[in-house]
Amino acid sequence: MSDLDLQSILKFTVAFAYEAGDVIRKGSEAIQLAGSNVDEKKNSVDLVTEYDVKVEELVKKKISEAYPSFKFIGEESYAAGSRPEWTDEPTFCVDPIDGTTNFVHGFPWVCISIGLIYKRHSVLGVIYNPFLDLLYTGVKGFGSYVTHGGINGTPRKLPFASSPKPLTSLSQAQIAVEWGNDRASKPLTSRSESFHLIAGDPSNGVVGGRMAHSLRSLGSSAMNFAMVAQGGLDMYWEIGCWPWDVSAGVLIAQEAGGLVSGSHKVYAETKDTPAFGDVGEAILTGRKYIVVRAIGNTATETGREAQKRIIGEFYDTVQDYDAL
Repeated sequence: MSDLDLQSILKFTVAFAYEAGDVIRKGSEAIQLAGSNVDEKKNSVDLVTEYDVKVEELVKKKISEAYPSFKFIGEESYAAGSRPEWTDEPTFCVDPIDGTTNFVHGFPWVCISIGLIYKRHSVLGVIYNPFLDLLYTGVKGFGSYVTHGGINGTPRKLPFASSPKPLTSLSQAQIAVEWGNDRASKPLTSRSESFHLIAGDPSNGVVGGRMAHSLRSLGSSAMNFAMVAQGGLDMYWEIGCWPWDVSAGVLIAQEAGGLVSGSHKVYAETKDTPAFGDVGEAILTGRKYIVVRAIGNTATETGREAQKRIIGEFYDTVQDYDAL
């Protein structure tokens, strides 16, 4: 990546993330008023607002002025029919408001997610939550950080624990899951039955139950990845997201020692190969993601072995299905 000045690109990206954050924050105040423009995409839980479009237009303009040769993939551009092919060229991949439903309801788990993809892999990620003033950043090979307090804040390296604790089983895990916007019978049933088993008590009638510490459904894929990187979540599983939801979070989680994989099939085919944990185009566009936080080594198991074991235990429990 010597041909890309990632530190300069990071500085540029952080600056416009803060600027976009101002638009998001002010938009949230305005959208609570009657008559604000909230439209449906696929259905009544797949929402887009005028501010999604406004933020993406701002970001796209900034990028085209500073890096005119870079490609751009954005959620709203994609929805409007702009579907650029994936190449090895530097490509910004942006979700202008990740957590639009939260944004509409005034729930502060909302962010802008900005990933830079190069040679079909995420190499830089910026996630900014303007309501909590949390900026998550990561650069390939240089670690991940969170900053609170704006441009004068001090970055704190991720994960917070310098020696991450072990994770012996799913029963000790706090796991992020989401209901998604595909509420048809089959995906809804698959999710419900999967959540039932992950949360259920096997000693009280839930056959195969894992009785995880907790399931969290907070409505922002990017923020879920960031919290796995931070260590506040042990893992996150999702079917139905898109590259703009995860491209920044994947890099931030990886640089914090997290392990990211794709579908049941991807896990099974790569778990014992050097390709395990290599998140390229196939996983970024595959719409099935699982990420596990950094785990410390023990006398009997390396952290990476533990991450692989936990994913295996999880995938032995939940159902796979195809996203629409």
